[in-house]
Amino acid sequence: MSETDDTATAQPLHYRIRREAGGAIAGLTAWFRGSWREKRWFRLLVITAGAGLLLLIAGWFVLARDLPDAEVLLEYEPNLPSVVRGADGEIVHRYERERRVALQFKDLPPQLLNAYTSAEDKTFWTHGGIDAGGFIGAVIDYVSKIGTGERAVGGSTITQQLAKNIMIGDEYSITRKLREMILATRIESVLSKEEIITLYLNEIPLGRRSFGVQAAARAYFDKDVDDLALHEMAYLAILPKAPESYSREANFDEALTRRNIVLGQMYDNGHITAEQRDAARAMPLGIIQGARAERSADAGYFLEEVRRQLIERFGETAEDGRNSVYAGGLWVRTSLDTELQDAARDALRAALIRYHGNRGWTGPVATLNPANGNLASQLASSNLSISYQDWRIAVVTGRSGQSAAIAFADGREGSLAGGVPDAMKTGDVIAVSPQGNGWRLRAVPEVSGGFVVQDPHTGRVLAMQGGFDSRLSDFNRATQANRQPGSTIKPFVYAAGLDAGMTPATMVPDSQYCYYQGANLGEKCFTNFGGSRGGGEYPMRYGLEQSKNLMTVHIAMDTGMEQVINTFEAMGIADKGVYQPYPAFALGAGDTTVLRMVNAYSALVNHGRLNAPTVIDYVQDRDGKVIYKSDTRECTGCNMDEWDGSPMPRLAPRGRQAMDARTAFQVVNMLTGVIERGTATRLRDLNIPLFGKTGTSTGPTNAWFVGGSPDIVAGAYVGFDQPRNLGGWIQGGNTGAPIFGDFVRASRDRWDGRPFLAPEGVRMVRIDRRTGRRVLDGWPTNDPMSAVIWEAFKPDTEPRRSQRQDEIDALRELILAQLRRREEGPAGASGDHSSETPGNFVEEQGGIY
Repeated sequence: MSETDDTATAQPLHYRIRREAGGAIAGLTAWFRGSWREKRWFRLLVITAGAGLLLLIAGWFVLARDLPDAEVLLEYEPNLPSVVRGADGEIVHRYERERRVALQFKDLPPQLLNAYTSAEDKTFWTHGGIDAGGFIGAVIDYVSKIGTGERAVGGSTITQQLAKNIMIGDEYSITRKLREMILATRIESVLSKEEIITLYLNEIPLGRRSFGVQAAARAYFDKDVDDLALHEMAYLAILPKAPESYSREANFDEALTRRNIVLGQMYDNGHITAEQRDAARAMPLGIIQGARAERSADAGYFLEEVRRQLIERFGETAEDGRNSVYAGGLWVRTSLDTELQDAARDALRAALIRYHGNRGWTGPVATLNPANGNLASQLASSNLSISYQDWRIAVVTGRSGQSAAIAFADGREGSLAGGVPDAMKTGDVIAVSPQGNGWRLRAVPEVSGGFVVQDPHTGRVLAMQGGFDSRLSDFNRATQANRQPGSTIKPFVYAAGLDAGMTPATMVPDSQYCYYQGANLGEKCFTNFGGSRGGGEYPMRYGLEQSKNLMTVHIAMDTGMEQVINTFEAMGIADKGVYQPYPAFALGAGDTTVLRMVNAYSALVNHGRLNAPTVIDYVQDRDGKVIYKSDTRECTGCNMDEWDGSPMPRLAPRGRQAMDARTAFQVVNMLTGVIERGTATRLRDLNIPLFGKTGTSTGPTNAWFVGGSPDIVAGAYVGFDQPRNLGGWIQGGNTGAPIFGDFVRASRDRWDGRPFLAPEGVRMVRIDRRTGRRVLDGWPTNDPMSAVIWEAFKPDTEPRRSQRQDEIDALRELILAQLRRREEGPAGASGDHSSETPGNFVEEQGGIY
């Protein structure tokens, strides 16, 4: 070895690498310069390549400059429907325009994942967002279909489909495809494979308004994803290609073929055995035909009120905010009691059917225009339906003489059996029920009404029925219909009188009352129901039990109409300034709603404490955080880790004290007499402690009943939407009270018979219910008509133990006369001595005080 070689070997390795690399670079540079100077084709090649590179870079920036940031997917929240639960926690409804259910990766069955990757992207778990082979195939397919009008398919990985569905849309162009590829690579750098496929399977549109595999599993098979069979999973995996096409009955053969191909691909990819493949291929599609029955309580009016309040508070769509009703995925706990709701619905419907009686067909539910196209399709778009016995909604598609052809929303056709009303015409929407091989016309009652049930201690509305069926009309007569309450307002007139110093035993004249209204209106005179001018004087209780108008007016005018109106306003029956201080308002001439009246009666039984009526208990966002609750009371010390020995923390009472608790109980105690011997005695056979009041407005245009127990208060009215005379025989007692009776009988297990408890400061005293006088030598009995009853008084207002002064004076004169006769002796006596004072006078009279 030479000295030079020894020196080279002795040099460090990195020095020799740099020296050799530098020599190579120098040689390459010299070659490039020489080729550039001497070879023209080389110069053209370099210029073309450079221009192409510049165009590629420019194209990249153009395509990628306004692409969304893939990192937004880290916090991406899909649009989700809001779920509504009843008082017992069970799901009663969903507010949704698209069927969506978000699952976590752990909730997705492995074979479902395998079905989708086999059908859509078999290299999903290994590629970086783009499948080169699939992309080349898609390009070839696109080129081959240029000018044919057909749309090229294939080539998109699951990651690319996710980018398309969530971030850039479904525009059909090369530009969109390239943008999709760029975004897919970015997504792969931000999300894990598990996160990508979870988002994809929650967002992919799969037909029947379903987005995501869980919603589709329900829509097509009425199952949850973990209950799906292998062939059902394979069917869901074919839907991304053509969801609306593969779900139509006309394309079932094509869908079956495509499903079996996916099963074959699962076998080829090693996910299933040949036996599993063949068994699954032998299965029919098995998808549900027609619309799947939604799991929803039959409480349309209640749920619509909940929806209205939610939209008012949180907005309707995603544009309105994160917690919107149709996109926010809210969890809403309501006060809906489905048992009481069903009872209220059936009771009101029965009353409307009873009133309608044999009046026959009163006209169509709605009318469609044949000029606007297929009537069955129009009916389907109208969303009109009915849920009563076996009734269905149909549209008249034609008539000939006394026969008519009808069609249903699902496209099926039929004919009416029997005579057809002369007024019926093509386009009329009607109610029918099956009869033989045809259909029988049914009459939806024209009369309507409202019904509300409430927990008096909390204000929570437990049930609400605003008409015959919310599917026919969404006008909620329980909350939106302003009606005259008639005599149901009288208890609050009497409450004003009690606050003004009267008692239930105060004697009130039942005589005609007239007053001068001014030069223009002249004199106004009131009469009792039926035109009676009354007569005599009776205890206040009697006037309320028998609903005496004249006694009510006397009480109102003696109390002062301003004070009466103040009581109405304090109890929430009317807003401030709506009612005027005229005597007619004391008889129910002002407008109010069923909800307001029930809420006011609830305050009576709640010892005068008024709660705001609520249908929503609380709302949670999609993460479970409570974002609204109706009960905002604070509970200091309720969340202590350990008990510190101090008294148990207690919540403050709900609501506000709107009436003296003693006054409220006095009114309730009198209202029990309405059930026992007054205008609502037909409820007495329920054999439970109840209070309540009937009401009939002038006409009569409305028939009412409001009342209940210590724990449930309910109220209902019946009347036409455009008020008109119901008929002279209609009264609250024969029309309103039976609704309440049917309601109680249908929910009998909810009525425990608990008595009404008096608040502190009430004295229960025995009185003669006919005279209002105190009784000391008799006791109340179980007979409702007993002369002796318990009456409620505030301290020092009860009848005194002594007799009235005129009787005392007469007795004193009698005693003095006897004493004079004794002093005069037998000589001074004349006539019969039978008028001597009885020896047991003190015992009989109870003493003189």
